[in-house]
Amino acid sequence: MTPEALKAVIRPMRAAMAEFEEAPVRAALGDLLAPDARLHLCAPFGDLAGPEALYDAAYAPLLAAMPDLERRDMIVMAGTTPEGQDWIGTMGNYMGTFTAPFLDIPPSGHLAHMRYHEFFRVEGGKITEMQAIWDIPELMVQAGAWPMAPQLGAFLATPAPMTQDGLAVSGDGQAAMDRVVAMLTDLCRHPADPDPAVMRLEAHWHPRFNWYGPTGIGTGRGIAGFRNWHQIPFLRAMPDRKLDAMGDLLSHWVAEGDYVCETGWPNMRLTLSADGWMGIAPAGKEVLLKSLDFWRVENGLIRENWVLVDILDLYRQVGVDVFARLKEFNKARTLAPVHIPSGV
Repeated sequence: MTPEALKAVIRPMRAAMAEFEEAPVRAALGDLLAPDARLHLCAPFGDLAGPEALYDAAYAPLLAAMPDLERRDMIVMAGTTPEGQDWIGTMGNYMGTFTAPFLDIPPSGHLAHMRYHEFFRVEGGKITEMQAIWDIPELMVQAGAWPMAPQLGAFLATPAPMTQDGLAVSGDGQAAMDRVVAMLTDLCRHPADPDPAVMRLEAHWHPRFNWYGPTGIGTGRGIAGFRNWHQIPFLRAMPDRKLDAMGDLLSHWVAEGDYVCETGWPNMRLTLSADGWMGIAPAGKEVLLKSLDFWRVENGLIRENWVLVDILDLYRQVGVDVFARLKEFNKARTLAPVHIPSGV
């Protein structure tokens, strides 16, 4: 299918979720998803099958927590992978007034945002596979309830592309793909070669690039921000990291115009060592990371990179129950719904 034909497949779902109500969203999902669609969601949801399970397990609790819920897409791109699979990648924010608990996160009573990266595989006009990460820790931070180490990078509502063209992506993406692949190839030259210069960051990244990481890591600006708030702690804790192209893990790559996206479930293998990462003790244990990414290339260099990692699943793999800690930290807070008067 062409990129435009693929994007048309999910247009009814996007429209229904923009003004989120149960009946039209259930109907849109029922029309869109194959009955046995394989749905891979971030922790704590896990793997599901079919549209009813998706709505009941994930969307129903979110709508209950944010009765005025809306979906705001900021990037929608699609294409055929080198392996011949048709994929759609979307990035945006779920937003609404957070008036009731979600996954035991206390409600704030204020407008809240939760970034999503959602990828859909299309076969015969139906979605047969979904891979999705919701930045649930982002809601915890807004509620003042994040029970883990504070992040090093900045916390912000992740913006749309600077060019404001994320919903109109089109064109040949080979040049953008070549840049991203070259960047990742150079990244993986270290630490086999201990000189950080072998990663050649200046050759691939725009001097004023933004790296929008998941909550728990945060956002960095430019090479200094990227190195200090993400890369140095990450490589110190997991120097043996292996990307899909360097091992046996499988990712799905799509490039369109100036944009590239990649999804893998999982797509990185690492051993948590040294002095740990994000407050996680050095378990000496191999972990698998699920990372769903978008890049925007500008004048041959990467200007923006949106990254979501299933942080909660990583904690789970090393025996840390973030939700149990959440409950302990917030025992003195009420989980009752928040009533906001109309002001009349």
